[in-house]
Amino acid sequence: MKNRIINLFDSKGGDVLNVYFTAGHPELNDTAKIITALDSQGVDLVEIGMPYSDPMADGETIQNSSQKALKNGMTLSLLMEQITTLRKSSDIPIIIMGYYNQMMQYGEERFLQEASEAGVDGLIIPDLPMDVYAKQYKNLFEKYNITMSFLITPETSDHRIRMADELSTGFLYVVSKSSITGSSSTISDRQKAYFNHINSLDLKTPRLIGFGIHDKATYDTACEYAQGAIIGSAFIRALEAEGGLEEKIGKFIGRVRS
Repeated sequence: MKNRIINLFDSKGGDVLNVYFTAGHPELNDTAKIITALDSQGVDLVEIGMPYSDPMADGETIQNSSQKALKNGMTLSLLMEQITTLRKSSDIPIIIMGYYNQMMQYGEERFLQEASEAGVDGLIIPDLPMDVYAKQYKNLFEKYNITMSFLITPETSDHRIRMADELSTGFLYVVSKSSITGSSSTISDRQKAYFNHINSLDLKTPRLIGFGIHDKATYDTACEYAQGAIIGSAFIRALEAEGGLEEKIGKFIGRVRS
């Protein structure tokens, strides 16, 4: 079966919306409810964060959501069960985002096999070195039909950007700025120059821009320079507001895409 993420980018050339949230937050069993609501709102891709006690790239909003999810009792095994159940009613592409240590502690092949069987389509492991992936894991990812997406930042050299492009099989995660997640400023001319430079490299992999994408203006701007955008912290804050899940999610996605 062809991978859902690859199918998505093959069929949709632009304006891809990837929404991130933390598994087990706000409540332990909200994962399937949130994905179902996002799917019904026309979101293209869902990125589920594996809660972790020591996240490196995440800002305060995502760190707090991770802590709450862990307190709620979220585990990787439970997340696999939740995705398996969800797959009975939804075919939306799903990515799991987490850290190398989590995959190692679970057992790398066991993790990939169970993720594949549950219906996961891709992974983002920010601290997995590209050379280690190429030597130790690339064949396993291919065996289980799971894509890998590497991150690049304004500090990444052109050489390493091309390496990330070569090794990424889902999309290239373009970090918009040299900071942790959660910023809510506008996209600057300096960032646009960086996006233009990335585009000038004539890369083969579809690109999604993340970090600081939080409303219609930043989403639309990101879509001008890449195939789409990733929204995380702003969505998590929306989930923490008053009201029912479906209502909150509908209003948030409506504001981004209206």
